[in-house]
Amino acid sequence: MTAPQISAESASGHPGARTSPDGVTVWWWRGATTVLAADLALLDDSERRRLGRMRTPAGAAEFAGNRAAVRRVLAGLLDTAPERIRLGRRPCPGCGDGEHGPPTVLEPQAECWISISHTSGCGMLAVAAVPVGVDVERVRDVRVGDLAPTVLTPSEARWLDDSLAGDALHRAFLRCWTRKEAVLKAVGVGVTVPLDRVETHPATVGTVTVAAGVPGTPDPWSVTDLPVPAAWAASVALPAGTGGPVRLRPHAGD
Repeated sequence: MTAPQISAESASGHPGARTSPDGVTVWWWRGATTVLAADLALLDDSERRRLGRMRTPAGAAEFAGNRAAVRRVLAGLLDTAPERIRLGRRPCPGCGDGEHGPPTVLEPQAECWISISHTSGCGMLAVAAVPVGVDVERVRDVRVGDLAPTVLTPSEARWLDDSLAGDALHRAFLRCWTRKEAVLKAVGVGVTVPLDRVETHPATVGTVTVAAGVPGTPDPWSVTDLPVPAAWAASVALPAGTGGPVRLRPHAGD
């Protein structure tokens, strides 16, 4: 398989918010540390209720900042004001439920697919003309031995166990994890498929083909590691054969 071209752009070289219909563009930003009035003003009623249930000020700040950043990026793409962006969900491809399908832009009308992810200190939005999934995780110590039986395929577990230790082991595990999350978000079912049945080929760095789908109907997906700062690990997934570049752009906010 031909790997897609990956371009990572600096904030000073940011070409603007618009993206072309081929490939995928992924925006990333640093997590907020306080709840800003400007961010709070962009949340809808359900997001405000969720914000009120946050257990820590840090979690509340990142949640509000991430949801506001998503709207600001989309506003630039759709040539509208961020307060006019209304987010919702597509029906789940597995059960048809509209409460837990992949995210989508409800208003204004938009012919694009989106995926959203966040972790401690970082948020992401992926936009493409086809189904897309993105996942980002902060690099941290992971209980690989405890998680392996339910998260890793036998071949993934053998490779991690035989080849790696310490920080390299944690990063390799998170490469598996973000690839699985990204592809299952692209499928639209999230982590409802057993993760230990999704083979991500962690020995290969860059782009791999992963088979995943609604149970019983796996499809091939092209999954690419994103060159984010070393504090995080991230991957993005598109239908195999889609073609086009993978663009990674920083979003500095307003």
